[in-house]
Amino acid sequence: MTSTIVPPAALTRKDFASDADVRWCPGCGDYAILATVQGVMPDLGVPRERLVFVSGIGCSSRFPYYMNTYGFHSIHGRAPAIATGISATRPDLKVFVITGDGDGLSIGGNHLIHALRRNVALTIILFNNQIYGLTKGQYSPTSELGKITKSTPFGSLDHPFNPVSLALGAEATFVARSMDTEREHLAEMVEAASRHKGAAFLEVYQNCNIFNDGAFAALKDAPAENQIRLEHGRPILFGPDHERGVVAEPNGSVRIAEVAEVGLDRVIVHDAHRDDPTLAFAVSRLAHTPSGPTPLGIFRQVSRPTYGELVEGQVAAAVDRRGPGDLAALLAGSDTWQIT
Repeated sequence: MTSTIVPPAALTRKDFASDADVRWCPGCGDYAILATVQGVMPDLGVPRERLVFVSGIGCSSRFPYYMNTYGFHSIHGRAPAIATGISATRPDLKVFVITGDGDGLSIGGNHLIHALRRNVALTIILFNNQIYGLTKGQYSPTSELGKITKSTPFGSLDHPFNPVSLALGAEATFVARSMDTEREHLAEMVEAASRHKGAAFLEVYQNCNIFNDGAFAALKDAPAENQIRLEHGRPILFGPDHERGVVAEPNGSVRIAEVAEVGLDRVIVHDAHRDDPTLAFAVSRLAHTPSGPTPLGIFRQVSRPTYGELVEGQVAAAVDRRGPGDLAALLAGSDTWQIT
């Protein structure tokens, strides 16, 4: 029996949809993200045989079952570690990590930040619904302060993570944010993250209509007033008539101001390719939770050698100096003892 590899250009979104029944709650934002990712795949020009989706545990982590590619439904929080192994040993593969705010930022937080700082060639898509959905509504690392849930009946005392700030703090070379209901923008962000060479981190606000419905209503219901769209090379303006903008303060922070009061020349021109992540980090702090004006788009996109490239270079240099390695000798070491 032989198989035929279909050229990527001939594929459509349906070719990337598996025959598995998609099982999320009716109305879940995961459906929109899945459809968007499947729709972007043909445009990447990568054969299905070279695509791998790795997930951890959670509602989002069912994702590999629904993609007609290679996939690995791994263990809680460990998807970045497993994906790192795949990426480093098989540079010919395009590796995605699908995770959630609980899976990726709680038990998996350590693995996530190290994958980002190492610049492993991974496209990491984090579904953020600010709640634990699979285990039925406990607060998560991104739930707002005072959040009342089954596990915090008197309100959460934990200060939440800002995932974009976290990724920028780890000096990820690509950091972006979108949301499930903004399908065109989401597709643009997924494609940009997928084409990035290195560790790409995309946070997607995803509505859990069962346990945390309306968490992103401010951005969905009043997009002109609350979505601050970041576009490289353009002033950071928003509002129905672009009457508001983001300006820098002498202390290094940024704030929202009325353009008529401060002047257009004071509005920051967004530079996603700036090597220093300080300004991008400041912009990410404009909104700690999406209950008001919140930045969406690409915060940072810079170039740096990937972890896999550095490993290959190190191995090649060692071979040049010492010749091919001897695995048995390496495992045995230089000192051995015989116990009688």
